[in-house]
This record gives sequence, C-alpha cells and structure tokens, in this order.
Amino acid sequence: MATVEGVLKVFSGAAPPGRCHETSHSSMTSSLSVNPFISRKKRTASRKIITPYHSKLPLGGLSNVSLEEASSALCANRRFNRLELFSCKCQQAENDGETSTRDGNGSWFMDSKNELNPLDTMINGPNLLDFSETPLVKDDKEGTQKNCIPLYPANVDSVEDEAWDLLRDSVVYYCGTPVGTIAATDPTSSNVLNYDQVFIRDFVPSGIAFLLKGEYEIVRNFILHTLQLQSWEKTMDCHSPGQGLMPASFKVRTLPLEGDDSAMEEVLDPDFGEAAIGRVAPVDSGLWWIILLRAYGKISGDRSVQERIDVQTGIKMILKLCLADGFDMFPTLLVTDGSCMIDRRMGIHGHPLEIQSLFYSALLCAREMLAPEDGSADLIRALNNRLVALSFHIREYYWIDLRKLNEIYRYNTEEYSYDAVNKFNIYPDQIPPWLVEWIPNEGGYLIGNLQPAHMDFRFFSLGNFWAIVSGLTTSEQSHAILDLVEAKWADLVADMPLKISYPALEGEEWKIITGSDPKNTPWSYHNAGSWPTLLWQFTVACIKMNRPEIAARAVEIAERRISRDRWPEYYDTKKARFIGKQARLFQTWSIAGYLVAKLLLADPSLAKILVTDEDSELVNAFSCMISSNPRRKRGRKSSPQSYII
Repeated sequence: MATVEGVLKVFSGAAPPGRCHETSHSSMTSSLSVNPFISRKKRTASRKIITPYHSKLPLGGLSNVSLEEASSALCANRRFNRLELFSCKCQQAENDGETSTRDGNGSWFMDSKNELNPLDTMINGPNLLDFSETPLVKDDKEGTQKNCIPLYPANVDSVEDEAWDLLRDSVVYYCGTPVGTIAATDPTSSNVLNYDQVFIRDFVPSGIAFLLKGEYEIVRNFILHTLQLQSWEKTMDCHSPGQGLMPASFKVRTLPLEGDDSAMEEVLDPDFGEAAIGRVAPVDSGLWWIILLRAYGKISGDRSVQERIDVQTGIKMILKLCLADGFDMFPTLLVTDGSCMIDRRMGIHGHPLEIQSLFYSALLCAREMLAPEDGSADLIRALNNRLVALSFHIREYYWIDLRKLNEIYRYNTEEYSYDAVNKFNIYPDQIPPWLVEWIPNEGGYLIGNLQPAHMDFRFFSLGNFWAIVSGLTTSEQSHAILDLVEAKWADLVADMPLKISYPALEGEEWKIITGSDPKNTPWSYHNAGSWPTLLWQFTVACIKMNRPEIAARAVEIAERRISRDRWPEYYDTKKARFIGKQARLFQTWSIAGYLVAKLLLADPSLAKILVTDEDSELVNAFSCMISSNPRRKRGRKSSPQSYII
C-alpha cells in the first residue's frame, strides 16, 4: 500500500522528479508502463529496480493547457543538474559469475537462474529488437561480456545482411531499452571524439530503417527521450539560446551515484553545441525530430505519441523558435555556418538551402500533427503564412537553369524600385566560369544560398533532394533536378554516390571561405566529398517523382565497394575513388542510408511516410502573390479596432 501511495505522489507532483524511490520488485510491476523511467544499478545486486518519474506537465488534455504553461512546466526541471535528472540507476548483483549483459550499457540482465528479468520483459515489450546474432567477447578486466564488432564481419550472406548486423550492433541502450544508434563503431580508430554519441540527424536514417522493418520501439524511445532533453538549460558564456532547441547529440554515461560509492547510475548527457567543434547550435535537429515523429505515426499507426501533451508542447516550442520575428526581410531561416549536416565552416552562413528544405518539411509535418484547439490557432496561422512565403521565395529566387542563368547574366544593377527585376542586386560577374560550362541544356537546381548581392551557385545535394521530398519545388522543378543529376552523373555520383556539394572550393577561395580547414580540403569531407548516407534521401526523391530506376542505379554502384571498404563515412577525390582521409569506418548512417534505400526500392509505397505533396492552398496563394502589385502591400496595416482620441 505504501508503494502505491508513493507512486501516486510521483504523479501528483508531491515527490521530486528524477529521484529514485526505494521500491520492491513485486510491487512495482504494475506501474512500469510509465515512460520515461529511472532505474538504479548496484554493483552487488541481481536485478534492476525501476521507478517512474513524473512530468510536471498536467495529465489532462492539451486543450486545458496553454503553450506558456506547458513550456514553463517543461523548463521547470532546469533547477536540477542535467546529469542528475536524466539518470538511470540500476542494481546489478553478483550471481556466481553468471550475470550477463548484452552491451556495455547493460541492456539485458539475467538473474541467478539464467532467466530474463521479468522487469525487462515488461519494459521492452513484444517489440524488443533481436540482437541474438551480436558477437560477444570476454572482458578480461571485469569478466563480463561485451559487444564486439569484427573488423571484417564473417558469415554474411549478402551486403544487406551485413548492414543489418552492423546497424543492430550500433544500438545504444539506456536503462535496458534501445534509445538510438552511435555515430560510428570504427575499431581502427583510437580517437573517438564524439562519434560514440547518438546524433539526432545521424539517427534519422537508422530510425527510418527500423520503422520500415516494423521495429518501432527504438524510434519511440528516441523521440521521447530527446524531447525530455529539449528542456535542459543550454548555456555558453552566460548566454542561452531559445528553449525549443534540440540537442545535436547525447551520450549514455555511467557515473558513480552521489552519496553511494558502491552504486553506479546511467545518465543521458546532451550536447547542444557547447562542446561541438566551433560551438555551433544544431538548427536542423528539431526539424529532423518533427519529420521523424510524423514518419513514426504514419507507419506504426500509433498516434498516441504525437498526441501526448509533452510532445505537442515540444512541437510548439520548436515552431515558436523558428517562427520568431526578427530583422530579416526574407521568409527563410537565417543561420550561422555549420548549423546542419555541413557542421564546419563552409561559407553556408545566411540562408542555406538545406535548412530551408528541412524547415519547409517540418512546418508541413507539424501542421499535420498539431492538435486542433483554440490555443494553436495563432500558431497555425503564422505557420501557414510562412509556408506560402517560403515556398514562393525558394521557387522564385533560388531556382537556376540555363534560361535563368542567362537572365542573371543580363541583369541591371543598382535598381531602386519596388518593381525591380534584380531584387537582391546580384552582379552578373558573380556567375562562376565553371557554371557556364557545367549547367546542362535540360535540367536545373536550387542554388545553395541567397543573400543581398550574393548567390552561392554550388549544388548541394541534401537541400535539393529534400526540396523534392517535401514539395518545396514544383513538379517541373523536381523533374529538372533529377534530369540534372542524370546529365551530370559522372560529377555527382561517379564511383560512389553522392557528392554533398559540387564543385569544391579550391585555392584562395578555399583559404578564405573555410579558413584553410585541413579537414575540408578540396574534394574531401564537406568540400565536395561523396557521402553514401545521401542515398536514402535521393531514393525518396526519385520514388516520389516515379523515377526509382535512377536511385536503383546509384545503389548498385554503392554495393560494388561499400562493404569491401568497410562502410566509410565519406569518400574523397573528384570521382570518389579514395576512402576519405579522416573518414570513420562502419559509419552508422552510411549503413542505415543504404538499408533505407534498399527497403524503399523493394516497396516504394513505404516512401509515403516521408513524402509531403504540394498543397493546393499554397498553389492558389502563389498565383495571388505573383499577380499582386507590390505597391498595394505598402502602407499602414488596417486595424479592426477603433480608437477614440
């Protein structure tokens, strides 16, 4: 009875969050459906004891809570230490040397009878991923078994089978349940850096692969745990970014339990950019999180996750951060260099295409998932207005083909007029010589960036492919992008798909723009290196446009050597002939990107979980914008209120 009262106190808010309450095994089995949870691990115990912690959010429906109240409740946890609150405290016993774990985080525990602990069975549920093929080796120091990833996997029937084995070996556990996949499991590298962490953007292809396989639990856990991390305090030099920022990555750490030297606890330690190289905030993390959340709901049929009040609040916090008013005259998101997949200085500061494509996609996904209520009306109105303006801006001003290039070549400059053709005062001399010869007669693409007096004419693969997937481009533009890829196959695909950007920055331009970055040398890494993970975005784009044969051709090229090369992070040189000079092997999103491409080509109908179609309301709005006179938009806004002076 005392145990039941203790649990009720947790839900009512009487007990402090993130604390472990002493509870017996038998009395807690009825309350294990609550997530997230905290467990306690002791070096000399035999079982995990798991107790839930409560959220400070009200348990009622979303309609009873305002965004401000919900945000305040989520952020109330800030007064607790980050590691202290996201801790998992588990007890593990000594049982005549027969205790075994499936990985270093303690994913499973066996009791002295060599039976699976029923607590774990209840937590993991029927959808527990099968890791029975994971090779185990003996740790001489501790006498326990750990995951071992062989340098050359043995007994693999196919490249696809090997990829699945490697993907499952990369799974990270927190309190016995899967919560993500680490960035890389390279046994040849002694310098781990942050490749042993779970990155939000890196996990997306892994999550999609698991969803396509019908293994939903890991994605659900990832969504909910990263959501809880969203509310942590994020500070660098006494300054904090907006509350809606999602972390770039997190790591499961095992630390001594405060006040008990004989016990250890697992904690989730997020990085919001405070420890990242260059200290850049990950703008794309929240956008990818929304996209993955929608994909989870569409394929699993489990809409209860996106309907949760904390998830609804998380979506709104991300939108509030992205839709905040600023000084910018453009509807595109203004970000600093290195705030997305290209996370080093590469001259993409401003309004990079990758961020705009993900932003547009996330807005559409969020609109689809937001619960209809009075409190969301203003947010949805702002969201719809931004969708119209953003789509028009990208389609009209980012698009480049031979006809548009010739138009820019003949631009007049210094036009002071509301009806100016050269609205951004682009100087024709900015057209690079390589582009004049490179652009095909048929085909086109979205440029990489647009700012006053500046157009970045480089081709960025992810931004263009996801513009197709999200419907940011028109049907004609989408086909033209794929036409360009086919026409320039030798440059963009070559010996290993796909170039992250094209062409490379070289010479003085490389020195000035990258700061002479030794990792981003010409035709390497983000400077026009080739990244196999881009296969999955490319495949979705091709399937949407009913041209899957293009993606199949790229996958076939990758299969010729990616397994033999041990799944590198990226490839170098113009034709992608070399494994990247600093590329990690067994890079998880290279593995997952290949698997997603294979699964989607096997069943193209599954691509619908990622695709968003062109909105007819937006199309109508575009025609109104194009036909309207800019002068009509000037003047004081009309107010429905009357004032007596």
